[in-house]
Amino acid sequence: MTGPPNPPRARSGCADHGTESAWLEAFHRGDRDTLAGCYRDHFEAVERTIGSLLTGADRETVIHDVFSRLIAREELRRSFQGGAFPAWLATVARNAAIDFRRRYSREVPFSTDTFQDASVDVRWEEATHARLLLERFQKEVLPRKWSSVFDRCFIQQMSQREAARALGLRRTTLAYREVRIRRALRRFLLDGAS
Repeated sequence: MTGPPNPPRARSGCADHGTESAWLEAFHRGDRDTLAGCYRDHFEAVERTIGSLLTGADRETVIHDVFSRLIAREELRRSFQGGAFPAWLATVARNAAIDFRRRYSREVPFSTDTFQDASVDVRWEEATHARLLLERFQKEVLPRKWSSVFDRCFIQQMSQREAARALGLRRTTLAYREVRIRRALRRFLLDGAS
């Protein structure tokens, strides 16, 4: 047998503790095959958990963020000490979705209609200031190769699926760039870009 064993589908009541122990060690280590198995075996469950709290691009962003954190953060992997892996991962996913909703619940989606619709109570100076900030962000911070993702996902408010199709990208690639853009934009705005 090559590589670490895959995790048992039903973690509770697993009779082969040696297999469970070997899988847990490989998981904590960040073994590529083990993490790929986690993604493959548990993607749909994570999608259902997050889908009960978020929809559209936000749902897809958080799903991929959960798995990217699982890959990148050893301390997150080590927080699982055995037992029901699907339940642990569902808790991680639910917490990520709740954190996302709290973080972005006060944000208002940007739309070019905001500047044209007279019924929206936005002063002209504020609208101009916002547009100039976004242009400055695109020019000074945003990598040129991500500009089209920023335009489709943030300005045009396309879903990840539509934007990925329009740009000829994989959805996972687009989701990764969207998360990075969102973080960079948030940092740019919170660090006193104005």
